[in-house]
Amino acid sequence: MIDHSLLHPTMTDKDILSGLGIAKRYNVATACVKPYSIPLAKKELEGTDVLVCPVIGFPHGNSTTQVKVFEAEAAAKAGGKEIDMVINIGKALSGDWDYVASEIKICSDIGVAFVKTSTGYGFVKRPDGLYSYKGATVEHLKLMREFSSPHVQVKAAGGVRTLDDLLHVMSLGVARIGATATEAIMTEAEKRGITDKPTQVMFKPMDEGVAGTY
Repeated sequence: MIDHSLLHPTMTDKDILSGLGIAKRYNVATACVKPYSIPLAKKELEGTDVLVCPVIGFPHGNSTTQVKVFEAEAAAKAGGKEIDMVINIGKALSGDWDYVASEIKICSDIGVAFVKTSTGYGFVKRPDGLYSYKGATVEHLKLMREFSSPHVQVKAAGGVRTLDDLLHVMSLGVARIGATATEAIMTEAEKRGITDKPTQVMFKPMDEGVAGTY
């Protein structure tokens, strides 16, 4: 259920290759990469079950729909099997859901296996009317799961840094997490004897408001 995030703007090719090695070692769901590194990821992950998931419009979602469509088509052609598209945040905050829905539909028609949409960063309105930027929070994940159709999957991106964090968001109904701390999470799972077989485990709950990064 992990999308191993390789999105930090200062990552070199060497850093990306190292991250792809982690993705292979732990057989995560996808390696979430910047569009230019799709060929590198595709070559490195060949013969594994790890899919290449490029981001589109990341991180702010300010590109026009036409640009996002071009990006998505190019990403799919280059080998992207899933797409993680950032919606137009300003339109969402303005309540222009027709625009947002249209953008999602158009990018969903590209032909990839799974299109994920996000706000790139978590946007939280403060009492002074300004917005602060956080990753996934427990409060928001609960709201998303409560008010989403059972057929809609929820991804927690940012803020999930430990195995306990992962177990907590799973208990909230989250289907995927975007994480940079994949190695630490999986190492802890091995130490605690947690495998892919169903089992009951205890976890330390996350704070209600956690901050995330790339």
